[in-house]
Amino acid sequence: MAVSGMSARYELVRRSEKEFIKKRTGKLLVPSTLGLLVFWWILGYYNLLIGGGLEQMAAVPKPVLFIIMAVSGIGPLWYIQMLWIFSVLLIWVRRVEKDRLWKLGEKANVPFLVLFAIVIWGAAQILNTPMIVVYRFGIYGVGFFVGYFIFSQDEVMERLEKCWLPLTVCAVILAVVFTVMYWGRPYAEHSVLDTPLCSLFAWIATIAILAFMKKWGNISNTFTRWMAAKSWGLYLFHYLFIAMTAYYLTMYTKFPAVLLYFFVAAAGFAGAYLANEIIRRIPVLRWIVCGIGGKKK
Repeated sequence: MAVSGMSARYELVRRSEKEFIKKRTGKLLVPSTLGLLVFWWILGYYNLLIGGGLEQMAAVPKPVLFIIMAVSGIGPLWYIQMLWIFSVLLIWVRRVEKDRLWKLGEKANVPFLVLFAIVIWGAAQILNTPMIVVYRFGIYGVGFFVGYFIFSQDEVMERLEKCWLPLTVCAVILAVVFTVMYWGRPYAEHSVLDTPLCSLFAWIATIAILAFMKKWGNISNTFTRWMAAKSWGLYLFHYLFIAMTAYYLTMYTKFPAVLLYFFVAAAGFAGAYLANEIIRRIPVLRWIVCGIGGKKK
């Protein structure tokens, strides 16, 4: 979410606030709301199929079942739902703070950023929805606004770049410790997500990745440009093909786990790219499902 906050700052440099919200509503909100009813209910169908929900809800009226499938089809789109909310809040915050906080963020040094892990842990404890774990407005909101006010500063990124090696080493060590400590535990539930170690690992890994990429990631070639152009479609569609492939391979084959992981990963990439190339060329559907307006490119 920190990178999303940085991107919001860069976008608002070249767009008005009205244009910013209009663009983000079409790109983020439409696919994650209208798109659920038009296309993403398919993912919801497979989610229910995998979890046994279809059998348990055999007596549920079909219109109600369709709504349940649509909601279950949110998949990774929860992120852009939250991102749209934070983008709207950002406009209000900008009008109040008038760049005073942003200028203050320029002073952030590496020790301050490391200690900010305490704030991240505190944020992880608040504004969490009771039933759906992914909607963690506290920690993701802090991450977004830190990205906007602090990490979008060139001076801050230059300071991080100088510490890329120790930060990367610390992130790797924390990754090992976290894996050992919580091996076999439900890592996507609050019993793990809200722990100090999880917050520390997540935060140090975040600033380590930013530092590492500032040092070594400033490259551009044919492959990276192609990946950048296709990244939105990969984000939108990958989970659908992962779920479909995993279900059918598990139900109808006896492949070893290693092969299952390979086929599922390959299907996630290939299926996402193929679906994106097809749907982005279909009028109306390209806007509802992919958030792509205007003429097809």
